Amino acid sequence: QVHLVESGGGLVQPGGSLRLSCAASGIIFSISTMAWYRQTPGKQRRLVATITSGGSTDYADSVKGRFTISRDNAKNTVYLQMNNLNPEDTAVYYCKYGVNYWGQGTQVTVSS
Repeated sequence: QVHLVESGGGLVQPGGSLRLSCAASGIIFSISTMAWYRQTPGKQRRLVATITSGGSTDYADSVKGRFTISRDNAKNTVYLQMNNLNPEDTAVYYCKYGVNYWGQGTQVTVSS
């Protein structure tokens, strides 16, 4: 059974940083492409970043240069380092595996 658990969200001031984690189980993590999405109320979930099994990464234009996705295959965990946060980054952040496996989400709020 696939299980994804996000953590690391919270309240941060503009310009601050957070690191999100997503611990995966029930999958062969080392060969899996993983992704982070985010969603604000009334909007669709939007792709933030992806990382392949080989470590190739891709980012939404809105976060390029500020966010970094990484993975630790020994811990079955994918990370999202978020720097220079601004209020527009406020959202629930979700980890995704495969076609339709999602974590429960973690709230990130950027506010002074």
